[in-house]
Amino acid sequence: MSEQKVKVGDMAPDFEVLSDTGEPVRLSQFRGKKVILYFYPKDDTSGCTTQACGFRDNYPAIEAKNAVVLGVSPDSVKSHQKFKTKHNLPFTLLVDDQHSVAEAYGVWVEKSMYGKKYMGVERSHFVIDEEGRVVQAELKVKPAESAQRALAGLA
Repeated sequence: MSEQKVKVGDMAPDFEVLSDTGEPVRLSQFRGKKVILYFYPKDDTSGCTTQACGFRDNYPAIEAKNAVVLGVSPDSVKSHQKFKTKHNLPFTLLVDDQHSVAEAYGVWVEKSMYGKKYMGVERSHFVIDEEGRVVQAELKVKPAESAQRALAGLA
């Protein structure tokens, strides 16, 4: 078991990756707002859809707390666009195809399925305050609980 890389109280590692529109997005451009940065393994799989729709359904409450949601996975711009449209997601999805963001946050981990080991994204979320400091860091979060727990972390 590796030690958690990004902890509460740390400055959130900045990054720049493409968004679902193909435009570059930097975490630091959201200073002055709270950010829920959540990591998920793959667009349009059951757990990831549950997690994304949780953030969608709670989005008005999240916006009311001066916050934005950024979803991060290794999927492509095109895949993100389809996922976003299909589920009417009101927030930005980020392309982490080199998994540099997941690595910076310590959520690119060894996983195992059917006895095969592989590297992948650990479902997680980080709540970041207006100054860019991590105020909540939850790893191995359950898809159905992620949005509610992150919303509580904004309080």
